[in-house]
Amino acid sequence: MNTTTLETVLSGLMHRYTERVPDVAQILTAMRQNKLISSSDEIENDHIAFRTLGVPHLGIASFEKIFKALGYTRRDDYHFAAKKLDAYWYSPPSEKLPRIFVSELRVADLSKSARAIIGSYTDSITSDPVDALDLSNPLEIDAFLHAPLWHLPTLADYLELGKESEYAAWVIHNRYYLNHYTISVHNLPAPFNTLERFNQFLESHGVVLNTSGGKIKRSPDGLLLQSSTVAEMLTAEFAGGEHHTISGSYVEFAERLVLPQFQHLEPSQIKREHRREGFEAGNADKIFESTYSEQTAQRQ
Repeated sequence: MNTTTLETVLSGLMHRYTERVPDVAQILTAMRQNKLISSSDEIENDHIAFRTLGVPHLGIASFEKIFKALGYTRRDDYHFAAKKLDAYWYSPPSEKLPRIFVSELRVADLSKSARAIIGSYTDSITSDPVDALDLSNPLEIDAFLHAPLWHLPTLADYLELGKESEYAAWVIHNRYYLNHYTISVHNLPAPFNTLERFNQFLESHGVVLNTSGGKIKRSPDGLLLQSSTVAEMLTAEFAGGEHHTISGSYVEFAERLVLPQFQHLEPSQIKREHRREGFEAGNADKIFESTYSEQTAQRQ
């Protein structure tokens, strides 16, 4: 694994994501002005996330090839029955790099009409597009992650899909765009190193938070706390030149507490390995809704 290749890919993802998600600049500016950080380079990116469609030649089986080739290791699986989603997370080759969370829509579980709409865009993909990539070429990977794999959807198809699966509608238009990146709150200076206090800071600067399941989503063991912004609404173009406001990407915030067996360590001794690892399906289920209309209504 070439670390430079991976860092170039991650840099490309973050560059385009930051351009598309104004909340990022707003949050980072507030953090700098209030001296939580002096530079965005000081922030630990807990994880980044992608959404995919479970259809032949695409989905997790295809997407994960990119990051496995770059040194990531597949870890735990998660399942979301009501949303018809499956997911895995991937650990990085270095603790300095973000974890990756990749979800996939179980298209086969959708209605016949929804499957037909999705198929009208993806059936033309007759081989895995990742197999055609040079996975040692970061610029080629970067271009692929920001290129459409199917034609621009019609507004009618987007709206119809959204009635059954807002996740499906998001992916059919946004494709492989980075869904979110995550600020590791526990590594910020006190007193902003707890999610409760950091959320107060965010809201004092006009940041709108996802309230599904509460502003703070807590794992059953109480060691993983997560919050997120509500996705910003963007004016998107559809086939035929139609335009409509849709949800874009968002920002997440995570606090990983120290595991019980390491509570004796001094703060200066605590590393990533001493904190709660992995993810929690119950938390993620609510975080997904950061792009759903019930939440984005707060921003309209």
